[in-house]
Amino acid sequence: MNFSYTDEQIMIEQSASDFFRAVSSVAAARDVMNSEQGYDTATWQQICDEMFFHGILVPEQYGGLGLGHVELCIVLEKIGAQLVCSPFHASACMATSMLLIAASEQQKQQYFEHLLQGDIATLAYTSANAGTKAGWGCDAIEVSYQKQDQHYVLNGTYRYVPYGHNAQWLVLAAREEGTKGQQGISLFIVNADSPGIGRDLLPTMDQTQKQAQIKLDNLLLDASCIMPNEGHCADALSAVIAIGQIGLAAEQLGGAQAVLEQTVQYTQQRTQFNRVIANFQAVKHQAADMMLKAEASRSAVFYAACIADAAELTQRDSSAGFTVNNLAFSDLRQAASIAKSYCSEAYFFNASTAIQLHGGVGFTWEFDVHLYFKRAQASGVMLGNSAYHHQSLAEHLLGVPSSQLGVY
Repeated sequence: MNFSYTDEQIMIEQSASDFFRAVSSVAAARDVMNSEQGYDTATWQQICDEMFFHGILVPEQYGGLGLGHVELCIVLEKIGAQLVCSPFHASACMATSMLLIAASEQQKQQYFEHLLQGDIATLAYTSANAGTKAGWGCDAIEVSYQKQDQHYVLNGTYRYVPYGHNAQWLVLAAREEGTKGQQGISLFIVNADSPGIGRDLLPTMDQTQKQAQIKLDNLLLDASCIMPNEGHCADALSAVIAIGQIGLAAEQLGGAQAVLEQTVQYTQQRTQFNRVIANFQAVKHQAADMMLKAEASRSAVFYAACIADAAELTQRDSSAGFTVNNLAFSDLRQAASIAKSYCSEAYFFNASTAIQLHGGVGFTWEFDVHLYFKRAQASGVMLGNSAYHHQSLAEHLLGVPSSQLGVY
């Protein structure tokens, strides 16, 4: 597999790097993260109107760029490097992927038009049990629905929904009453201001990425809101979760690289015992370890992105719903778990080492390193921590159910 960028990908990388450095510095993130909205509207519109990054995965027939996951991860890496406060991962990665994989042709035509104009969509599927024994897969779905004639009534509560408090569109995963596991799962898309939807901003350790709780109280939806393959959308959801894990790993890669560069710069300026501390052997070893973590993360992320592109996770028959080659699906989930588990550990290692090499002042408000540390911790948990993905890999590779492996 060739990991060299094409000329087009090199151009995207340079454009993304220059753009986010110019319009969304870490200093700008400090201002935006304290707002309830959680992102700068003008910057988001620039991302959409000038750079068109949010249209990377959208096929050309719907007005998008028709590119792949490698290009998406290039942009997400630069977002992570600058700590950009943005719903890009939630909307341009996960919600867009869900529409691409699971929506009907009519739904794609309708909602891609909204998203390409700058509307924000987010995927809601996790309940309060996410990250516990239920994990981050289909078992985390507790919201249920009942079918009444040609309508659907949804009830329940979602938590940890990225930018769910101000997104214009919600993609909802719910299960038919009485089902569990991967059975009975359906997908809906709805205007976030519909009657029966309550949204509350959640307090988070990482202030640069907002999360919300969404309560559904007898939310009434007609048949136009449900995606094809009613009751059998578990595979589609699992594929989108895997894509989200790869995208989040790309952000973690950007953060791991950024704190490495900031730390090297700092150690070349700080003196101790009349010497620049970068000259001390112990400091060199720690910097080398940080570089190794970042480079290995890069390999894991872009290998997973290549697997996602090769899997061709595109719905070909809207009447039959999402189908994918079992081998490609298995490879995707394994690659996603490898990338997310390693990048979660690498980002936290680099961020914590950076604080140490800053002599402890890295955790003070004046330095940016503590913001990366908080993002590393929060993103490490989101969509599964490293232990969760180690277990997932063991299940896939050994064919042993989680009940025999133990739960992390």
